[in-house]
Amino acid sequence: MTVLDWDYPAPHVYPVTVSSEDIDALSHTNNGVYVYWCEQAAWSHTRDLGLGENQYRALNRAMALTQAEYQYLRATHESDELQVGTWITRWDRKLTMERQFQIIDVNNGKTVLRAKHQFVCIEISTGKPRRPPQEFVDRYGPVVLSL
Repeated sequence: MTVLDWDYPAPHVYPVTVSSEDIDALSHTNNGVYVYWCEQAAWSHTRDLGLGENQYRALNRAMALTQAEYQYLRATHESDELQVGTWITRWDRKLTMERQFQIIDVNNGKTVLRAKHQFVCIEISTGKPRRPPQEFVDRYGPVVLSL
């Protein structure tokens, strides 16, 4: 088994296998699919922390994406097995949060993508930036990396 060389320790891992529907006209995984996988990995991590969609609605707060940056490093193809790792790398506990991603091909251990998302805490009912509730601090706080 290939040892995966993660950029940071202890990622939340979301496994994916490239399907035929993920392949574009250039015979490799479409760039938009990586965006979707990062989104799904972030939600998987958030749910594991006890802050899924229902909790967001009940608290009338959410971490809303404000900026995304993707670095595509190598192509992937149908049937490739990938691991999407994610970490919360910065959070001011007031409004903004940063989450990073790394996608690794399990078969060869090569990193195929790195990404960074910036979020702001919003009040769902108004869409306006608002301080996070204590539950966000309690759930997200312990997993923020100290870089």
